Amino acid sequence: FSRQGYEDPHWQYPAAGSGDGYPYQSHQWQPGAWQGDRDLRQGESYGKSYREQHYYRGYHPNLATGPPGQDRTQTYSSYEESYTSTARREGPGEGTLSSDSGEPSGQPSLLLQYQESGLSSSSHELSQYICDGADHYDPVLPGSWNVGQTGDGPSVSSPTPAVPLKFPQLHTALCFGAGGHLVLVCPYHPAEGQLLRVELHSLEAILHGTEELEELQAFPGPLAREDLHKVDVMTFCQQKITTGCDLSTQRGRDSSLLWKLLVLLCRQNGSLVGSDTAELLMQDCRRQDKYKRQDPAFSLLGLTDDEWASRQPGTLDLITGEVPPVVETQAQIVEKFTKLLYYGRKKDALVWAMRNQLWGHALFLSSKMDPRTYSWVLTGFTSTLATNDPLQTLFQLMSGRIPQAALCCGDATWGDWRPHLAVMLSNKVGDTELNHRAIVTMGDTLASKGAVEAAHFCYLMADIPFGYFRAKGDRMALLGSSHRQAFSQFARTEAIQRMEIFEYCQQLRQPESFLLPFQVVYKLLYASRLADHGLPAQALQYCEHISSALLRHGPATHPVLARQVVTLAERLKLADPLLLEMPEQEQALEPEWLEQLRACCRERQVRD
Repeated sequence: FSRQGYEDPHWQYPAAGSGDGYPYQSHQWQPGAWQGDRDLRQGESYGKSYREQHYYRGYHPNLATGPPGQDRTQTYSSYEESYTSTARREGPGEGTLSSDSGEPSGQPSLLLQYQESGLSSSSHELSQYICDGADHYDPVLPGSWNVGQTGDGPSVSSPTPAVPLKFPQLHTALCFGAGGHLVLVCPYHPAEGQLLRVELHSLEAILHGTEELEELQAFPGPLAREDLHKVDVMTFCQQKITTGCDLSTQRGRDSSLLWKLLVLLCRQNGSLVGSDTAELLMQDCRRQDKYKRQDPAFSLLGLTDDEWASRQPGTLDLITGEVPPVVETQAQIVEKFTKLLYYGRKKDALVWAMRNQLWGHALFLSSKMDPRTYSWVLTGFTSTLATNDPLQTLFQLMSGRIPQAALCCGDATWGDWRPHLAVMLSNKVGDTELNHRAIVTMGDTLASKGAVEAAHFCYLMADIPFGYFRAKGDRMALLGSSHRQAFSQFARTEAIQRMEIFEYCQQLRQPESFLLPFQVVYKLLYASRLADHGLPAQALQYCEHISSALLRHGPATHPVLARQVVTLAERLKLADPLLLEMPEQEQALEPEWLEQLRACCRERQVRD
């Protein structure tokens, strides 16, 4: 041991009481009973447990800096043996203490002192090591030390340990104020005559230029205020299309389509018809897909391959006795269709018309025949259309079936989904339930493939109501955002703004329109974000509109959220310019809406 005249330093600290819960056992220094103490230590497995090893590695400076690769338990054992041999050489009669606790008689126990001061044993012992720095080690002996053991002079008494500071060094304290400020308390030395300095910083100024603040400042909300014109809302939507939508990607085009729908709703005061939406859908298509036609299948015509070859141009026609030309004009095709009817060959005339794309002639002739023939000709006609042709969608819908496009859209091989929705919206059949089911099915298919914006467009066309975030069975909760992801990703600022614009468009048509899940939850969340970014006046306006909606429909529907609105409004009420203009003696007054909402909350609490 490098420090001469000092015994093993872990004996110099008082033992922790049973109530301190410290994870190791402490041992007192009793040089008058070496052998008995050694036997006691052997019975307690002294220095061998993992917790003691952990303690000495963490706090003992010599044990913490042993040679690399050396076992810490072996190191401590060597110290213990050195300590015991030194004690035996000194003899049992030197340096005894008057009590078992290591304290001189007549003085209060150090354990009792720091327990009365509110310190735990761990805090007291840790302060011994860190008070003068991590590298400086200067143990304080508990009680009187007989220097005669080392021959250095008269005995001296160590001072009582001082209460450690809560913080080891000066630092800046800060907090966020409700008025959009950051409050800093700068470090100072009052003992040296320094004055306390408190700084107030505007969060709006600190966050200037950040994307989040610019997104909040650009939005003209709250949209329920009286001085708002709908042109401002339409301008905001056009800016989002220009700056926030990447039209080179499918998702960017779908997002742009939602913003264009909001512009159209705002322009037409929340009213839409199918043809308006179809026009919007076709405008947003980047290109008109070319749907390749094909010949009807031989099986549909009822002909074998040999029969089909025998009826090709250039072969002798056994009915008319003529050899048809290799290249036939439209007039020649119609003339042969007529000649076949001269001889009463209706089925041959139908096959000729179908093979030469005279579908009008074939469909009219078959409609005057039996229903089976008409269905056969109709099936032959639809087989010539491409699978992803919007005409297929229309004919399947008119036939009373869910179109295949509603089940397969969203794939890159299938093509764009917009023309199929446009043809369903513009040509509604008599069965309104079938129309609704087809559009909802298309939305579900798009949602299953990750096209959330496109799916929500379909749901809006089918008048699907908005649900709640935790209700995963609902189809949508915020416009353009999937509620099947984490809430932090779901409740994005852009999604809340888009939802508020949709609510505003609904209120242009029906002033009493009310979306309760959005009105209470997400507007309160948006108001909190405004306050966090240093915009308290705008946040207070949102609180006022939320309170008005709750008072109209009863705060009892959402009592917890109503109390949170009251709490936030109480912190932000001084940001009201009307309150600041009041005389000084009336500035303690509160807005009427806040008093009413608080009264409703108290009444609900009393009732509960």
